[in-house]
Amino acid sequence: MVLVDTSVLISFLTGAGTEAALCLERLVREEAPFALTSVVVQEVLQGARDEREWRRLHPYLTSQLQLEPRDPLETSVRAARIFFDCRRRGLTVRSATDCWVAQIALEHDVPLLHDDRDYEAVRRVRPLKTLP
Repeated sequence: MVLVDTSVLISFLTGAGTEAALCLERLVREEAPFALTSVVVQEVLQGARDEREWRRLHPYLTSQLQLEPRDPLETSVRAARIFFDCRRRGLTVRSATDCWVAQIALEHDVPLLHDDRDYEAVRRVRPLKTLP
Protein backbone atom coordinates (compact mmCIF):
# COMPACT_ATOMS: atom_id res chain seq x y z
CA MET A 1 0.00 0.00 0.00
CA VAL A 2 1.17 3.50 -0.88
CA LEU A 3 -0.42 6.78 0.22
CA VAL A 4 -0.58 9.31 -2.64
CA ASP A 5 -0.27 13.04 -2.01
CA THR A 6 -2.14 15.79 -3.85
CA SER A 7 1.07 16.92 -5.56
CA VAL A 8 1.36 13.59 -7.35
CA LEU A 9 -2.32 13.12 -8.09
CA ILE A 10 -2.57 16.49 -9.83
CA SER A 11 0.50 15.74 -11.96
CA PHE A 12 -0.90 12.29 -12.78
CA LEU A 13 -4.33 13.62 -13.75
CA THR A 14 -2.91 16.41 -15.90
CA GLY A 15 -0.48 14.11 -17.67
CA ALA A 16 2.65 15.78 -16.34
CA GLY A 17 5.59 13.47 -16.73
CA THR A 18 7.10 13.95 -13.29
CA GLU A 19 8.93 11.06 -11.71
CA ALA A 20 6.25 10.78 -9.02
CA ALA A 21 3.37 10.88 -11.55
CA LEU A 22 5.08 8.14 -13.58
CA CYS A 23 5.41 6.09 -10.39
CA LEU A 24 1.66 6.43 -9.79
CA GLU A 25 1.02 5.52 -13.41
CA ARG A 26 3.00 2.31 -12.85
CA LEU A 27 1.00 1.53 -9.70
CA VAL A 28 -2.26 1.98 -11.60
CA ARG A 29 -1.06 -0.09 -14.54
CA GLU A 30 0.13 -2.90 -12.24
CA GLU A 31 -3.06 -2.65 -10.17
CA ALA A 32 -0.94 -2.15 -7.07
CA PRO A 33 -2.82 -0.82 -4.06
CA PHE A 34 -2.64 2.86 -3.32
CA ALA A 35 -4.75 5.11 -1.15
CA LEU A 36 -5.76 8.72 -0.69
CA THR A 37 -6.91 10.70 2.31
CA SER A 38 -10.09 12.76 2.47
CA VAL A 39 -8.04 15.96 2.46
CA VAL A 40 -6.29 14.91 -0.76
CA VAL A 41 -9.70 14.28 -2.33
CA GLN A 42 -10.80 17.72 -1.12
CA GLU A 43 -7.73 19.49 -2.49
CA VAL A 44 -8.06 17.91 -5.92
CA LEU A 45 -11.81 18.51 -6.16
CA GLN A 46 -11.55 22.13 -5.10
CA GLY A 47 -9.17 22.66 -8.00
CA ALA A 48 -11.69 21.46 -10.59
CA ARG A 49 -11.91 24.02 -13.38
CA ASP A 50 -15.58 23.51 -14.16
CA GLU A 51 -18.61 21.29 -13.58
CA ARG A 52 -17.54 18.82 -16.25
CA GLU A 53 -14.15 18.28 -14.61
CA TRP A 54 -15.80 17.99 -11.18
CA ARG A 55 -18.12 15.27 -12.52
CA ARG A 56 -15.14 13.39 -13.96
CA LEU A 57 -12.98 13.68 -10.85
CA HIS A 58 -15.56 13.05 -8.13
CA PRO A 59 -16.40 9.40 -8.90
CA TYR A 60 -12.75 8.55 -9.61
CA LEU A 61 -11.43 10.05 -6.39
CA THR A 62 -14.17 8.77 -4.12
CA SER A 63 -13.80 5.24 -5.46
CA GLN A 64 -10.16 4.97 -4.35
CA LEU A 65 -9.07 3.36 -1.10
CA GLN A 66 -9.01 5.85 1.76
CA LEU A 67 -6.66 6.03 4.74
CA GLU A 68 -8.04 8.10 7.57
CA PRO A 69 -7.08 8.90 11.15
CA ARG A 70 -7.55 6.20 13.72
CA ASP A 71 -8.18 8.95 16.30
CA PRO A 72 -8.86 12.30 14.58
CA LEU A 73 -7.88 14.47 17.55
CA GLU A 74 -4.65 12.56 18.20
CA THR A 75 -3.78 12.69 14.49
CA SER A 76 -4.22 16.46 14.48
CA VAL A 77 -2.16 16.87 17.65
CA ARG A 78 0.65 14.73 16.22
CA ALA A 79 0.52 16.63 12.91
CA ALA A 80 0.82 19.89 14.84
CA ARG A 81 3.81 18.46 16.68
CA ILE A 82 5.47 17.61 13.35
CA PHE A 83 4.99 21.22 12.24
CA PHE A 84 6.28 22.49 15.61
CA ASP A 85 9.33 20.20 15.59
CA CYS A 86 10.22 21.22 12.03
CA ARG A 87 9.95 24.90 12.91
CA ARG A 88 12.10 24.44 16.03
CA ARG A 89 14.80 22.88 13.86
CA GLY A 90 14.65 25.73 11.34
CA LEU A 91 12.86 23.66 8.71
CA THR A 92 10.10 25.33 6.73
CA VAL A 93 6.90 23.41 6.15
CA ARG A 94 4.57 25.55 4.06
CA SER A 95 1.42 23.54 4.68
CA ALA A 96 -0.06 22.22 7.91
CA THR A 97 -2.09 19.89 5.70
CA ASP A 98 1.14 18.22 4.58
CA CYS A 99 1.94 17.49 8.23
CA TRP A 100 -1.51 15.90 8.59
CA VAL A 101 -1.01 13.74 5.48
CA ALA A 102 2.45 12.73 6.71
CA GLN A 103 0.96 11.76 10.08
CA ILE A 104 -1.60 9.53 8.31
CA ALA A 105 1.25 7.78 6.47
CA LEU A 106 3.10 7.32 9.76
CA GLU A 107 0.01 5.98 11.56
CA HIS A 108 -0.64 3.42 8.86
CA ASP A 109 3.07 2.66 8.33
CA VAL A 110 2.89 3.17 4.57
CA PRO A 111 5.21 5.04 2.23
CA LEU A 112 4.05 8.41 0.92
CA LEU A 113 4.32 9.08 -2.80
CA HIS A 114 4.83 12.81 -3.16
CA ASP A 115 6.38 15.59 -5.18
CA ASP A 116 6.51 18.24 -2.45
CA ARG A 117 9.56 19.51 -0.59
CA ASP A 118 7.60 19.86 2.66
CA TYR A 119 7.79 16.10 3.14
CA GLU A 120 11.55 16.14 2.92
CA ALA A 121 11.55 18.53 5.90
CA VAL A 122 9.19 16.19 7.75
CA ARG A 123 11.57 13.29 7.09
CA ARG A 124 14.22 15.14 9.07
CA VAL A 125 12.07 14.99 12.22
CA ARG A 126 10.06 11.77 11.69
CA PRO A 127 10.73 8.34 10.16
CA LEU A 128 8.45 9.08 7.18
CA LYS A 129 8.93 6.64 4.32
CA THR A 130 8.64 8.37 0.95
CA LEU A 131 8.61 7.57 -2.74
CA PRO A 132 9.91 7.98 -5.40
